[in-house]
Amino acid sequence: MLDEMRVLRTAIQSYRAAATAAGVAWPQRGDTQGAQPPDWDLIHRVFDLDHIPGQLSWFLSEGWDTRWPLLGDGELEPLPADARTTLSSLTVLSFAIGTPFQWRRQIPLFRFDPYVYTFVLDGDHEGEIWRYLISPDLYDPVRAAPSLAALFAAWTDGIAAGVVYRRERDDWLMVGEPTETARPFDVLQERAPRLDFLAFPIDIPASAMRERQSECGVDLDCIDRGPECQAEQQNAVDAVCASLGV
Repeated sequence: MLDEMRVLRTAIQSYRAAATAAGVAWPQRGDTQGAQPPDWDLIHRVFDLDHIPGQLSWFLSEGWDTRWPLLGDGELEPLPADARTTLSSLTVLSFAIGTPFQWRRQIPLFRFDPYVYTFVLDGDHEGEIWRYLISPDLYDPVRAAPSLAALFAAWTDGIAAGVVYRRERDDWLMVGEPTETARPFDVLQERAPRLDFLAFPIDIPASAMRERQSECGVDLDCIDRGPECQAEQQNAVDAVCASLGV
């Protein structure tokens, strides 16, 4: 769903406050004054869009450095600005198999290797955040959060619950616990069971993933046909790349 602007701004401000309280440095707007504005015409063409909601255009125009203090090694995904970045965005979407919406109508926002989170811009799913595992032989498309504000709120709540902590050696916000001996998924389930584990870029057990995929409308037959379905998706992506000249 699309957040009210007030709700989205508040969610990001709350996450920023929680992250800085945890000891993580946050880049200031003044650090990125030379940033180029998004090429909206190209973005419309790449993702086959007839509009971009104000919530997303505001977020994408904020001019933050790519190294936001996201979770783990998370970074903002570069928007299409030339042939290279256009190809990179569409390559991500080659893993968007079995989705209950038109695969092309979503914009990659965050990369947490090996996961990418996207903002969906199609029909009843507009505003949802979906996550994809970028892997040659595993297929885990699933909704990560009902909205961008909900995603940031989950991260904020994770910090408050102690299941997201600052790792001193690299100043990263990590999911789990400082000894790193327990699976982050298990830590979330034991210490913060009310938090949606899909909002966090962590490995999810197959049974839990399958259940959530079913709940959010993923075509499980497509998932079961994994390589075949992904090959079909790659063909569709290649056709779009050819039409865009990349």
